[in-house]
Amino acid sequence: MKDPGDQIAYWDSIGATKTFTHPVNLTWLTGVGRTARILDYGCGYGRVTAELSEHGFSDVSGADPSPTLIARARRLRPDLRFTVLTSPPELPCDPETFDVVLLFAVLTCVPDDDTRQALVTELNRLLTPGGLLYISDMILQDDERNRHRYATHADRFNTPYGVFATDDGAVCRHHDISELHTLLLLSDFDLVDEHPIKVTTMNGHQSQAVQILARKR
Repeated sequence: MKDPGDQIAYWDSIGATKTFTHPVNLTWLTGVGRTARILDYGCGYGRVTAELSEHGFSDVSGADPSPTLIARARRLRPDLRFTVLTSPPELPCDPETFDVVLLFAVLTCVPDDDTRQALVTELNRLLTPGGLLYISDMILQDDERNRHRYATHADRFNTPYGVFATDDGAVCRHHDISELHTLLLLSDFDLVDEHPIKVTTMNGHQSQAVQILARKR
């Protein structure tokens, strides 16, 4: 996964100090057994991993490309399993290892189309048939500030509309919801549920986001 790898320096420095806020909708996991194998992919400092553990899920683990964020996660929850992704998007484990994968504010860190597709394809490999993929991520914003950022970055770097650079140096992407639907369809997932939400970004802005629950065919 070229793009996140290129930004490891950001996530190992400035990014490692951020607070992440996407909420977990536990009602979407009502039918998931407490012993289900759950992966928090792109777990950062393990906030969601820890929350799932606190709600009784006994087999949860996290993985992230940033060694500094993983070190922070291990300090906060030494009782949980955290892995550094050394060759993202690949996770070195057998196919069909997990029953549920959570992907919270990860696709926004993957500006490139091919890299984004490779990531979701890898998550399909990791999931059991019928397994759940729970995505929470940013959608295209319609305010003047963001429209300017999208257009400026597209003109300068010939990137897809929605890609932009933050003031502190991260390259991110906001998504058209239809693009996310297509991404899941091409990776053999069926849409189960979808819900718009508002979140506070890592830089303190109120933004529109979406949560999507999909099932592996």
